[in-house]
Amino acid sequence: MGVSLLASWLAGCVSTPAVPPARAVPLPEAAKPAGPTPEEIRQRNVEFFLARADAAQRQGFLTQPAGASAYDYYLRVRQLDPDNRRAASGIQTIVIEFVERARDALRRRSFGEVTTYLRRADELAPDNPLVAEVRAQLARERRQASAGLPEGETIALSPAALSAKSPELVSQLQELARRIRSENQRIIIVARQDAEGRWIYQQLREAVPGYRVRGDIRLGGAPQVILTGAMGN
Repeated sequence: MGVSLLASWLAGCVSTPAVPPARAVPLPEAAKPAGPTPEEIRQRNVEFFLARADAAQRQGFLTQPAGASAYDYYLRVRQLDPDNRRAASGIQTIVIEFVERARDALRRRSFGEVTTYLRRADELAPDNPLVAEVRAQLARERRQASAGLPEGETIALSPAALSAKSPELVSQLQELARRIRSENQRIIIVARQDAEGRWIYQQLREAVPGYRVRGDIRLGGAPQVILTGAMGN
């Protein structure tokens, strides 16, 4: 009996520890995939602009339109990768294309076109030996063309005014046409290309309706009109 009471008393003195409330444990976040590195972005841009340059070149957009030509795209590649061989090769291909166009114009003795194409090639690759070679050929052809011109009074025409077909030049040609008619002069028109020579002749002819301006067109040398002398009636 005494033992039972003692056991009961001891049991009452022992306290049961409180159970802590359950807490939510956050799950570890899934690792986010790492983005492209700056080097990967640069390489992607290089490949993108190379592809655009190749496409523009196939379509014939060598240096125009500005900002969307093959040459402009190659420049963007070189800004990202100065030693990129494909960009250097692409620019050289454009230069060669302009040189070939200049050679073709030289065979046609269209000296104005030759100068235009060589200037474009020079802008892309200064001191290119191919450009220097064709420019030397152009100088020889021009000397030969000038040597074959007849003697006479020479009226020089401004190349810039010719390119712009300026009103001042038209007035100059109209006045010259009236003199040609009054003196019954035969003329030689020297022009940089055939279309330019025909335009000069058209201005002379339209200035004197009913009168036939007689002469010839020579390609090469500085633009001018040569009065070779009065013709007999």
